Amino acid sequence: MMMMMTSPCTFLCWIILTSSFTVHVVLSKTDSRQVSALNDMYQYLKPHSKLDGWKSDGGNPCDDSWKGIKCSGSDVTEIDLSGLGLTGSLGFQLDKLEKVTYFDVSKNNLKDNIPYQLPPGTQHLDLSGNQFGGTVPYSISQMADLKSLNLNHNKLSGSLSDLFGKLTKLTEMDLSYNSISGSLPQSLKSLSSLSKLRIQNNQFTGSINVLADLALDDLNVANNQFTGWIPDELKEIKNLETGGNSWSTGSAPPPPPGQKAKPHTRKAEKESGKSGLGIGAIAGILLGVLLLLGVIIALLSRRKRSSSPSSHFLEEDKFSRRQPFTPLSSQELSSGVRANMQEDFRATEKHLQTSSSMGLKRLNSEHHKSFNVKEMKNVPPSDHLKSFNDKEFANPLKRSSSVKIDHYPLADLQNATSNFSSSRLLGEGSIGRVYMAKYPDGKVLAVKKIDSSFFQDGQCTDFTEIVCKMSKLHHPNIAEVIGYCSEQGQNMLIFEYFRNGSLHEFLHVSDDFSKPLTWNTRVRIALGAARALEYLHEVCSPSCLHRNIRTSNIVLDAELNSRLSECGMATFHQKASKNLNAGYTAPECTKSSAYTLKSDVYSFGVVMLELLTGRKPFDSSKPRLEQYLVEWASPQLHDLDALEKMADPALRGLYPPKSLSRFANVTALCVQSKPEFRPNMSEVVRLVQKSNMSQREDLSASWRTDDDDDDY
Repeated sequence: MMMMMTSPCTFLCWIILTSSFTVHVVLSKTDSRQVSALNDMYQYLKPHSKLDGWKSDGGNPCDDSWKGIKCSGSDVTEIDLSGLGLTGSLGFQLDKLEKVTYFDVSKNNLKDNIPYQLPPGTQHLDLSGNQFGGTVPYSISQMADLKSLNLNHNKLSGSLSDLFGKLTKLTEMDLSYNSISGSLPQSLKSLSSLSKLRIQNNQFTGSINVLADLALDDLNVANNQFTGWIPDELKEIKNLETGGNSWSTGSAPPPPPGQKAKPHTRKAEKESGKSGLGIGAIAGILLGVLLLLGVIIALLSRRKRSSSPSSHFLEEDKFSRRQPFTPLSSQELSSGVRANMQEDFRATEKHLQTSSSMGLKRLNSEHHKSFNVKEMKNVPPSDHLKSFNDKEFANPLKRSSSVKIDHYPLADLQNATSNFSSSRLLGEGSIGRVYMAKYPDGKVLAVKKIDSSFFQDGQCTDFTEIVCKMSKLHHPNIAEVIGYCSEQGQNMLIFEYFRNGSLHEFLHVSDDFSKPLTWNTRVRIALGAARALEYLHEVCSPSCLHRNIRTSNIVLDAELNSRLSECGMATFHQKASKNLNAGYTAPECTKSSAYTLKSDVYSFGVVMLELLTGRKPFDSSKPRLEQYLVEWASPQLHDLDALEKMADPALRGLYPPKSLSRFANVTALCVQSKPEFRPNMSEVVRLVQKSNMSQREDLSASWRTDDDDDDY
């Protein structure tokens, strides 16, 4: 009887236990996207024998104990493959590992470029001790949680882009023992948490002044090509290495006129501690000085008022017209001027109150440094106002969203371009002409002169607003605007001049002295332009349409890396009356309003077709059925025999067949007639990267020998 009663109970308990176990198994099954990313890594890493438990398809990393993988629930959170003797590369789906916070593949023999997409939530990233080439990938700039970055002992080259604006949590960074060149980017100033920086044994140039305000405890900049002076703020760092550079001898020059030398922060803190003066004591002394100054200013103002009563009203009237843009410190001075119209006692009292509040604000805020520059000068208040406003209004772009961009005088540009002569004409686009500007000091710039028709009848947005938006676009594959000119009804944009010209010139205007682009270089150019477009579409917020993707808007730097130009100029392209985009325009763009991000993707696909075939998008000299490149090429992109015949004759058959086929497949996706079937640009970037990752045995004699110097 007891057995019959306990049996149902036992059975019920067994059901509950097994149900709980089943739920656990289901919950711990690794996320499918993360499994796919690890499968992709496995295919590119060698030897597979070092990766116990890993699979090329499917599997359950979190429950099957894959080598170096740690999980939390169903998410992969750590990947540690350090020192396993691995070769190959990392694959192209690392961005799917969204929960990974620790990623370490150091001390291996990994090659090729660092993948453009990395685990976005990584806090500890260590790729050191490998043979990675190319540049530091831009995706690092989006890893806001990054605390430790180690890329030392690789083969990284090129310049270091402005990657660090969002990396406020980064405490340690090591880029040492590479071949990174160029000057240190200004965004390094944003690394407010950085305590350890090692960039020794590279090829950096310029000054290290950008590091002066960082709270560093450990800094090594040895064996580079730095020049100038070591900032005094850095000389007090406990662990400092600066040898092997071309530092200037003697004392550093004084600061520019109108600027005060910055106090030595670390030294000031120590001396403050030794003297025993706390903030309260300093505040009291400063407050007393300011009170005394307030009394003196009030008396001087009274004397000036009695001798010249109208002058103050004149200055106040001039100032009031600019008041909406006036900083707080200038408003306080203005209130002092207005107080002079009242009786002496009230004027004195007003100045005392103003000076007191201003002194306290200066102790607690850095936003009033503009007042500090002229605070102690013995000049009337009206001159304070005049000098400040002249400075503020000299460049209207400097007060818009903290954008700092140079204004080039029209007269200087006319001299530098020989009055915009035809001999300096570099090219003509749908919105204006581009001229070469040569300066006496050897500097050469490119000046884009916008057609005046865009500014008639107020049909175009304010020019300075467009320039402000363009100046916020920062990416290593974008030709960034460095200045502007807006005078006498003429509006111009200033860019860096690239001596190698445009991709259009390399592909279609080559002569006997031109060296044809190798296959690897073509893939690298396509990848760079794709990354630039991905940045515009998927990093910028809101998304930024380009509207004019074509080979003449892809310029090439000294290493033949691509820079996409005319970014941020969609407003002009939308209103352009000239149609110079024959062959690039997507089928759906019968109206300007129909243009979308996928229309940009189509135009980029046409650029890829040009790289593949060497043909122009439209060529009236070809037979009728071959004049439009997309119509002629699209049906043949998946035919291997036809593809071989389509390849640019300038390549002379020197390309990896599998890479050519994969490149053609990506191109076919981009130029599909229906926009919804085209991939987004992040997918295009991934596929273009993958297109040249064929195994070495597939290349055989088709691999061009001089391509070994390329990044791929």
